[in-house]
Amino acid sequence: MAGCGGSLCCCCPQCCGERESRTPEELTILGETHEEEDEILPRKDYESLDYDRCINDPYLEVLESMDNKKARNYEAVKWVMVFAIGVCTGLVGLFVDFFVRLFTQLKFRVVQSSVEECTEKGCLALSLLELLGFNLTFVFLASLLVLIQPVAAGSGIPEIKCYLNGVKVPGVVRLRTVVCKAVGVLFSVAGGLFVGKEGPMIHSGAVVGAGLPQFQSISLRKIQFNFPYFRSDRDKRDFVSAGAAAGVAAAFGAPIGGTLFSLEEGSSFWNQGLTWKVLFCSMAATFTLNFFRSGIQFGSWGSFQLPGLLNFGEFKCSESDKKCHLWTAVDLGFFILMGIVGGLLGATFNCLNKRLAKYRMRNVHPKPKLVRVLESLLVSLTTTVVVFVASMVLGECRQMSSTSHTGNDTLSMQGMSEDVNSSIKTFFCPNETYNDMATLFFNPQESAILQLFHQDGTFSPVTLSLFFLLYFLLSCWTYGISVPSGLFVPSLLCGAAFGRLVANLLKSYIGLDHIYSGTFALIGAAAFLGGVVRMTISLTVILIESTNEITYGLPIMITLMVAKWTGDFFNKGIYDIHVNLRGVPLLEWETEVEMDKLRASDIMEPNLTYVYPHTRIQSLVSILRTTVHHAFPVVTENRGNEREFMKGNQLISNNIKFKKSSILTRAGEQRKRSQSMKSYPSSELRNMCDEHITTEEPPEKEDLLQQMLERRYTPYPNLYPDQSPSEEWTMEERFRPLTFHGLILRSQLVTLLVRGVCYSESQSSASQPRLSHAEMSEDYPRYPDIHDLDLTLLNPRMIVDVTPYMNPSPFAVSPNTHVSQVFNLFRTMGLRHLPVVNAVGEIVGIITRHNLTHEFLQARLRQHYQTI
Repeated sequence: MAGCGGSLCCCCPQCCGERESRTPEELTILGETHEEEDEILPRKDYESLDYDRCINDPYLEVLESMDNKKARNYEAVKWVMVFAIGVCTGLVGLFVDFFVRLFTQLKFRVVQSSVEECTEKGCLALSLLELLGFNLTFVFLASLLVLIQPVAAGSGIPEIKCYLNGVKVPGVVRLRTVVCKAVGVLFSVAGGLFVGKEGPMIHSGAVVGAGLPQFQSISLRKIQFNFPYFRSDRDKRDFVSAGAAAGVAAAFGAPIGGTLFSLEEGSSFWNQGLTWKVLFCSMAATFTLNFFRSGIQFGSWGSFQLPGLLNFGEFKCSESDKKCHLWTAVDLGFFILMGIVGGLLGATFNCLNKRLAKYRMRNVHPKPKLVRVLESLLVSLTTTVVVFVASMVLGECRQMSSTSHTGNDTLSMQGMSEDVNSSIKTFFCPNETYNDMATLFFNPQESAILQLFHQDGTFSPVTLSLFFLLYFLLSCWTYGISVPSGLFVPSLLCGAAFGRLVANLLKSYIGLDHIYSGTFALIGAAAFLGGVVRMTISLTVILIESTNEITYGLPIMITLMVAKWTGDFFNKGIYDIHVNLRGVPLLEWETEVEMDKLRASDIMEPNLTYVYPHTRIQSLVSILRTTVHHAFPVVTENRGNEREFMKGNQLISNNIKFKKSSILTRAGEQRKRSQSMKSYPSSELRNMCDEHITTEEPPEKEDLLQQMLERRYTPYPNLYPDQSPSEEWTMEERFRPLTFHGLILRSQLVTLLVRGVCYSESQSSASQPRLSHAEMSEDYPRYPDIHDLDLTLLNPRMIVDVTPYMNPSPFAVSPNTHVSQVFNLFRTMGLRHLPVVNAVGEIVGIITRHNLTHEFLQARLRQHYQTI
């Protein structure tokens, strides 16, 4: 059946029958597509990050050597790294912004002068060719960078959301990724595509957060620093959270919004200390970018006039208009309606983009990589022609408002490099008029947003409608092609046009003269963006910080909530859709109520691959090379004739001794405490200890718990721990009772084998070499692959004692634990594996991320209903 996958199934009717007869659970496990619903189920090849600490002997040695001074030093290093991440993220934003501005100004200066000349000479086709030359060149360079590092395509927010949720996406936080992302997005934006640079800034900040504290990169192998700190998934995820928040802060000048973004969009484990560090990192990124941008553009170093890459300017009514108000209570009704429409438009956008993404997965991605470049060039060609023709043909000549100069001064005070009048385009229009369509299309997107927010001159309703429709369709087509691209700015611009259209209609046809068009443009931008991305808390704060107007808090929040609820009625947010299309096993915030009908025993994996405390090298190598599991329970078998085994085989004897020494009984613990109480001065305590010792049971008699741990079914095969699991085992052999002692990771076993940590059968396990915590984590995060190792120098009969390196106290649950409790424990603690242990200490199964996905739980719930 393994050979009947993919296209081969079409040639094999029998296999096709098996494929169609598979249950939904099997499809979920295999990560295949459900034909009826055409939904992509979570794939099994994604690894999870391990946020839980492994409390083994090397880690305990570190704890023993740790004192308050070392702890403070460690914390100080953490704060320094967080500050460095914020500064570096701000510098990345400065680099992107500088070159986008440079290339865009060069392109528009050349094309605008050509249009003005060719208007009289009748050579507009030459102007179009010049614009095409610029745009196609820039987009081609952006596509080439994505060919170098494919994960650099898109905004990067779905990938970072997966990482913060605990899923390891290959290549998402590599140095090569951030280089291709930052350079590629400046070419994408300068190339005239309807994309933004804010989403890629979030991804870039996350990569800086992941890589900077490591002081090493796979792309720069020759550069090595001996920096022993932060060598775990736990530390790395904290820094990625800080970097992602710094990216939001640099993009919008919103440090608080960036902190809330990291909290809302995935970080499963959060605490007060992490909150302070993330906020500090966001502040560092904001002020670094603000300092350099203000100095470069205005020459006033230290003035801090430009807080982020996207600045909405100041919203205030003209002093001459006494009836104007930013918003009133009556306007809230219109804002709610705009939120509903924004949610519907966002759901439509997501639906269309999802269909496009599926089409690309089936027809574009399987083909040679050059096809992706050609698709990007086709989108660029179409966008350029539409922008040029629409600006020349569909625009209307509108009278310039006499009050535009007042708005002009206001905007210049807000730190704009260009005032409103300088960004107005007069293509084919007489003096004192401007082309409204060209003003929106022939400007950088940020300038177009400011035009819709603050331009006192009017935009024709027909122009706004056509602009919204064209921008909606082209931005939907663009998001998903093989270039670095963000979605925030296109969504804001599209929504701002929608809001400005609503304001024009209310003024013209209903006669509401008191409304402020900029407010409706802002609410429209929030409604459409909220309908697309479905963010609420962080997006509200980001927009408030970007406008610097706290009075907008209530209408923005209400609009975003209504837009989210409306859109959620039809489909998911755009980032969740792309996460699902990749088959990533993302865990939601909580499970559905009906899932509590299931228990841990209903969703666990009972077929375990395990190791013994003392196992031969040949057995470990066989297990590692024949399985893909990333953790293995460390167990001992429950035998009734252990005394006979103690006399025979040294290997089995060591395992039995370990089991006996690791079993804790109340009587045994009380004996230890009584021994320690002999040193007490009280004679009463001494007498009590003596009495207890005299009544002690004979040592050969087993404790009650020990009797309970004996196997309950006989006979069991006398399997030696140096034997690998066999397909010929019976059901009793495969699912024998096993006493659980801990978990050991694949990476730890490979490290032990690489470093030759073992002992011979003629020696004691105490002769085995010991590794420190630094040695165990030296190869993090890229541990050697067992298939690439040359283990010929190791004696396969040598024995490895894994007990010092396993985690003896991982989180575990009972088989009767409800799914909601299992889910909350797994997600909030950032676990990778969750053993299921029964009342007598036997492991009966294990739960991983894939057992808690929505699709898997739905399949198990259907099974549950069938068995009732």
